[in-house]
Amino acid sequence: MSKLKSVQRLRYYYIIQLQYLGFRFHGWQKQPDVNTVERMVERTLAYVLGHKKFKLLASGRTDAKVSVNNTFVELFIDDKPLEVDSFFKDFNVNLPQDIKALSIKETDANFNIIQHPKLKEYIYLFTYGEKMHPFCAPYMVCYNKPLNIELMQEAAALFQGEHDFKNYTYKPTEDTQTIGVIDACELSENTVYTANFFPEKSYMLKVVGQGFKRHQIRLMMGALFDLGSGEFDMQFFKKTLTSTEFIKLTHIAQASGLILQSVTLK
Repeated sequence: MSKLKSVQRLRYYYIIQLQYLGFRFHGWQKQPDVNTVERMVERTLAYVLGHKKFKLLASGRTDAKVSVNNTFVELFIDDKPLEVDSFFKDFNVNLPQDIKALSIKETDANFNIIQHPKLKEYIYLFTYGEKMHPFCAPYMVCYNKPLNIELMQEAAALFQGEHDFKNYTYKPTEDTQTIGVIDACELSENTVYTANFFPEKSYMLKVVGQGFKRHQIRLMMGALFDLGSGEFDMQFFKKTLTSTEFIKLTHIAQASGLILQSVTLK
């Protein structure tokens, strides 16, 4: 009686650092009938590798039109390791112009991109007043009412620390964990991104934490817009962070102003 030899499939692991302009994409995650970043990255991988024996996992997902300055994905390759230098060059050449790979390094089976501790920094760019140059549209939002920036700065600082962010969680259920910690939150003039077609003055909300709920930062920005434009006062704003009652906030700021500025793997 012959013995069957078990064939163990070899798998190789890599971490790829990416950045992309999200304006023409329907977010990261693949969806039927729409263009997403994950779809374009997987198509490029299949072309460069010449096969589809791979798997891709992202450190997080972004919504439609949200851009990323720095994030990571984990690539699993079956059977044959990469020639890293030549692969990285070919991968970048064949990616669309609005997606760029920044680095690649090999890891092992013990690394898990989803569970690995990480720190995320988001920024939201905006201006107000005169309508901005159309070229600004992929990067920032122009609010159509006057804004009290000093009041918004005071309120932004209140997001910092541990809170129950149930009012800043999109469609929470009874099982949704809404307690969270924001390590830093501040609103200041934008000095990070500049261009000769940008408005003379623009602003930036910076938020840093280990993780955020869906639309959380856009709900935070929406509340700040409503406060700064006089839709509600500081007393109501503070209530959104302290009240035990659920307050439904409906102003989700436009996605195009949101940028995942950096992901730091701890």
